[in-house]
Amino acid sequence: MITLKSEREIEKMHEAGKLLAATHKEIAKMMKPGITPMDIEKFVEKFLADNGATPEQKGYQGYPYATCASVNDEVCHGFPTDKPLENGDIVTIDMVVRLNGGLADSAWTYAVGEVTEETQKLLDVTKTALYKGIEAAVVGNRLGDIGHAIQSYAEGEKFSVVRDFTGHGIGKTMHEEPTVLHYGKPGKGTRLKEGMTITIEPMLNAGTWHCKMDSNDWTARTADGKLSAQYEHTIVITKEGPVILTDQD
Repeated sequence: MITLKSEREIEKMHEAGKLLAATHKEIAKMMKPGITPMDIEKFVEKFLADNGATPEQKGYQGYPYATCASVNDEVCHGFPTDKPLENGDIVTIDMVVRLNGGLADSAWTYAVGEVTEETQKLLDVTKTALYKGIEAAVVGNRLGDIGHAIQSYAEGEKFSVVRDFTGHGIGKTMHEEPTVLHYGKPGKGTRLKEGMTITIEPMLNAGTWHCKMDSNDWTARTADGKLSAQYEHTIVITKEGPVILTDQD
């Protein structure tokens, strides 16, 4: 069942979102060759604790970390490791923050040092696809309008849209209805209403959209070994348009 959130619930989510955005801004300052995903993991745990928050995904269905750190061909749910990141790598840091009962979810893909022109295009197109999806998230539209906006743009730029992982509702718990596909047909799916809070989080691949799972049963990577990027915001649907609760600007 889809729950519409009250102003008070949305405000709590927005406070969590502001802290999550601040966390990503700090990570951006740290991102350089030689840093390890585990360095980032440890920073996030301490930064959230120092600000009275907790990492919601740690312990979720047994997931052992505060962050997901997905490097290069890892699509999502990568485990943070002690392997140093190298110049030209990309890494997606995904996390869910709980603060005073409010939840927010956001992922960001970072370039490590200098990346190739092709890699930078993947990052730029993925981020733009996120915002095109958000632009379609208006009262009266349907979920298919969000997916179509993302898919049509991404495929027009010669990138593929991952099908195996989706956005979702968020509120009292990390994953709620509805499921938010990043592909689809306009005018199809659940109608968007004021007070809905959802994540939009397209994952685009440089090659095929198909994924394969690692032996840890968490980490997904591209089936062809090519790069994958992801950007994600938590938003609320309002009469005035979508409001980004995890905005970094």
